[in-house]
Amino acid sequence: MQIAILLLIVVGVKVVTHNYNPVSSFGDYEDVAVEIPLPNMEIEGAGLMPTPAPAPTPAPIAESQPSETYERVEEFAPELSSLIDEALAGLDTRPPRIIEARDRLNAMLSEPMSAQQSVFVRKLLSKLSQEWLFGRTVFVDDKLCSNYRVQQGDQFRMIEKEYKTPYEILMQINGIGNPKALRAGETIKAINGPFHCIVYRSAFRMDLYLQDMFVRSFPVGLGRAGMETPTGRWAVKVGDKLISPTWTDPETGKTYESENPNYPLGLRWIGLRGIEGAAKDRTGFAIHGTKDPQQVGVAGSRGCIRLLNEDVMLVYNLLMPGLSHVTVVD
Repeated sequence: MQIAILLLIVVGVKVVTHNYNPVSSFGDYEDVAVEIPLPNMEIEGAGLMPTPAPAPTPAPIAESQPSETYERVEEFAPELSSLIDEALAGLDTRPPRIIEARDRLNAMLSEPMSAQQSVFVRKLLSKLSQEWLFGRTVFVDDKLCSNYRVQQGDQFRMIEKEYKTPYEILMQINGIGNPKALRAGETIKAINGPFHCIVYRSAFRMDLYLQDMFVRSFPVGLGRAGMETPTGRWAVKVGDKLISPTWTDPETGKTYESENPNYPLGLRWIGLRGIEGAAKDRTGFAIHGTKDPQQVGVAGSRGCIRLLNEDVMLVYNLLMPGLSHVTVVD
């Protein structure tokens, strides 16, 4: 039975964010941001459990019923209006054609449209991502997600490398709180990465993509006058995805630990390495969190990209060192 919840899409309203809370360390694995409460665990390594343990239900391949209904509230040019109607019509079928609708809407983003229309399409795609990406279901004909059958000797680090997607998000979407709960013979949902980001300086917005598929947008804080965030392409730096690292202010020389009430980096640090454009060969820049929401949506940093803490924790779980790119444009 379809669960119908009215989706009120109001242009200009901020994208809804979801709270991802950190949990304890898993030996050589870093803290994992998950959506479910977990007990405190200190476990060395991340291999397969030697004895059977409860495991998540394998992700079904199915066209499940949507948890939302969608309304078109923004007027489009006739040709775009037709495409919107076709996409939304696919969501009204039983079963709904989630992947078809997603692909049609994503293709629309490359078409000329107003800023308000773009907001509308991105909001629809963001809502759909809760179904096809962050949910447990693997949909028919989805080339971006698949089922993976765990082999003897597998570890999350190995699956991460094969799919170009960080193990943290694989644990999160599969409801696995302990990396040693990965068992041979189990089927888990995998994501065919990598993820990338585009930052729009004039809009103070970061758009997240899985390959070329739009996922969702985040508000960002950027560099202040004279210390603007450089445009160009950045790579997520290998070995520089960190959890609340110690930070030294380059201007004052003062060092801040994460426990300091004035600590400015928030819950996650994602180091960047400039590879193209004005960013080329630039270092010392990063995407990081902030405890002060007023620092997001304004130009107030020394050039780093600031996200709300709940947003940076999700982005941290999605960006793959060495493979994920962050492109900054005007």
